[in-house]
Parts: sequence; structure tokens; C-alpha cells
Amino acid sequence: MWITTSTKAPISQAPSFDDPVGLLTACHDNVRRFCALSLKLDTHISQQGVDEEAATAASNILRYFDNAAPLHHADEEDDLFPSLRALDDPKLSADLKQIEAEHAELARLWSDVRPWMQAIADRAAPVRPASLAAFAHDYPAHAAREEALLYPAAQRLPADPLARIGRNMSQRRGVTR
Repeated sequence: MWITTSTKAPISQAPSFDDPVGLLTACHDNVRRFCALSLKLDTHISQQGVDEEAATAASNILRYFDNAAPLHHADEEDDLFPSLRALDDPKLSADLKQIEAEHAELARLWSDVRPWMQAIADRAAPVRPASLAAFAHDYPAHAAREEALLYPAAQRLPADPLARIGRNMSQRRGVTR
């Protein structure tokens, strides 16, 4: 089962809500993993067709990008980015504007890929979207830009805003701390 085994997270201790940037980075690791899996899924389907393994992989990808990814974007847009803007750094503000625009493009790419993924999960005849390669490339590239341009600046945030970000992330997921 070469597709579904790659959906398992590596065995390690996940960051806690006390480390919101660590959690956001761990989410990016999932983005990279599921984007790579989407390309493996495309290859698998061309060689094996839509089988149970493909349907399981597609269901896992759907669950991630339908549920976790929107929460991740809300964590950034509603909490982290406003806190970073408060640092009043013109370069950082410009980077934030670019990253937010990319979020809209990533949502569009997912909306293009999602019907294909759903068809696979339903074991129906999928129609491969032209944007699959862009989705699988652009999402991880975006995550890398956030990690390089934005996340280091979070180290400059005082403890109170970071604690608030962690609390809001926890609440967004219905987790009591």
C-alpha cells in the first residue's frame, strides 16, 4: 500500500498550542506530505486505476484540505498576521500582503483539484484537473515562503500575543486547554 502509508505522520511529539508557530510549521509539513501524495495518487491512478488504496488516499487528502488547511489559514490571517503587522515593519507588511494574496490563489487551486479528489474518494471516474501540478507545487512553495519570510518575525512578538494566538488556535479546533 504505497499510497496510504505515506499519509501517516512521522512519529514525533507534535508542538503544543503553547508553541503556535511550531504548530503552524507542523501543518506545513502536512501540506508538503499531502501535496506530494496528490502527485503519487495521480501516478497510481494512471497505472492502477481508481482502487481502494487510491480512494483512501484521496479521502485523507480531502479531509486535510477541507478541514485542517482552512483552520491553518484562519490561524494565520485572524491571529498571526495581525500580530505581525503590529510590529510596524514595512518589509514584513509587504510580505504579509503577498502571502495573503497567495492564500486566495491556493483556495482557487484547491477548488479546481477538489472535484478530482472527491471523484477518486467516491471511486468514480476522475477528470484530472489541469491545475494539479500547480496545486502540488504552489502550496508547499507558499509554506516555504511563510517559513522564511514571516515565521522568524514571530520571534519578535511579546509572550502575550503568542499566548493569545495559541489560545485562539485551540478554540478554533474545539480543544480545551
